[in-house]
Order: sequence, then structure tokens, then C-alpha cells
Amino acid sequence: MRRKLLVGNWKMNKLNSEAKEFAIASVPFAALAKKNNIDIGVCPTYLSLATVKEFASKDMIVGAQNCHFKESGAFTGEISIPMLKELGIDWCLIGHSERRTYDNETNEKCNLKIKALIANDMVPLYCVGETLAEFEAGDTKKVVGAQVREGLADLTSEQVKDLVVAYEPVWSIGTGKNASSQIAQDICSFIRETLRDMFGDVADGIRILYGGSVKPVNVKEYLSCPDVDGALVGGASLKIDSFEELVRNIL
Repeated sequence: MRRKLLVGNWKMNKLNSEAKEFAIASVPFAALAKKNNIDIGVCPTYLSLATVKEFASKDMIVGAQNCHFKESGAFTGEISIPMLKELGIDWCLIGHSERRTYDNETNEKCNLKIKALIANDMVPLYCVGETLAEFEAGDTKKVVGAQVREGLADLTSEQVKDLVVAYEPVWSIGTGKNASSQIAQDICSFIRETLRDMFGDVADGIRILYGGSVKPVNVKEYLSCPDVDGALVGGASLKIDSFEELVRNIL
């Protein structure tokens, strides 16, 4: 049985002081989530990682929003995996659509980062998804399939067993447009089939999340789908009340 997983992506939001307030306030419902066999976490900005790690419950996953695949070097503005590990961070988002759109995050670059994270015993949360033009052209599975196969190329079944994949249709992120639960299930099932083709039975244990305008009012419907194991949430994860409501609505 795959444990449900709820992860908030804060993007470029929250001052360090605000992140501390959230972390402290999240302690009670982090315990509630654990009691109900649900994993929850947040991905703050780099500047708030240490603060959230210190003040949040030990049951709260704290992940980075990105990393570089090199351990050090002349890469101005980048953050390395050893830097994250020194803070006790062991999860990291890779390939979010905004990184792909604004920062030239290719499948090949994602592959390098995922390999580096796994080599350092960290959990990659790998994001895939299609644009509105690709969706309307009927190319969703072509695009998502390539992202999965190229992003996870040359990895073994053992290496990907703890991997998490998030399907985020780009056209539904921050737009108020929601992919239906039927679309979410169809594509998450397709992702699992692709993983099974690549890695065999280990695919049955890999958690696949849905992300894209997930809110307390619709999270339960998405998570009722057999191949949707959780949610990667943006805006609704920023306020402590709505994040707690998300948790309570999937108990």
C-alpha cells in the first residue's frame, strides 16, 4: 500500500519570519497526518530551509525547490546537494514546469540532477507535464512519456524505488483551470505504465502525485483515483489554515 503524500511548493514566497510561523503552527497537524499514515511536507525557498527544518515537526518533510548536479564549482547563484545535506534536507523538487519554462530545465539536465540526488541518498520529486498547446494538440502522453523516459534514463529499479513523480499539467498551474480527476487518473496511470515498462514491478511502489490548482475543496476527489497517491500543491499550501484543511480533507 502506497502512503498518501501531500507536498506544498512555496515557490518564491514567504519571508524567513513567515516560514518560521508556518513551521511552528504546522506541528499539531503533522502529528495528525502521521497518525493517519499520511506523509506531508513543504518546499520553502533556500533561505528558509534551515528555519523550517528547525521549527517544524520531525514528521514534516522539508525539501528544496531545486539543486545543481555538481558538488561545487563556478556556478554563480546555484546550490549544491552537499549544501542541502548539511542542513538536513533530503528531498528536492526537480523539473518543475516553471524551471522548465524560465530556466531552460531540460529532461537531460533533470536526469543529471536526479542521478546526483540518488547517489547522495536524497529523494527526487520529479515533475512532468504538458503545456496548453500540447494538451490541445493531443500530445500529452507523448510529452509526458518523453519526460519520464529521458529524465529517468540509465537508472536501475533499485535506484528509483524511493523516487516520487508529480504530474503537473502546465495549463492548470495557477490558472484556476483544473484537469478533471479522470484526466489526472489517466495520465498518472500512464506514468505508472511507463515506469513499469522501464523498471518492472518496482513501479507499483512509486508514488505519483497530481499538481495543478489543487485546493481543499478538490483534493479528496483527486486522491480517490487509484493511481494518484497524493498532491503537489502551490498556492493552497502557503496559508496554514488551507494547508491544514488539505491534510484533514484527505484523512
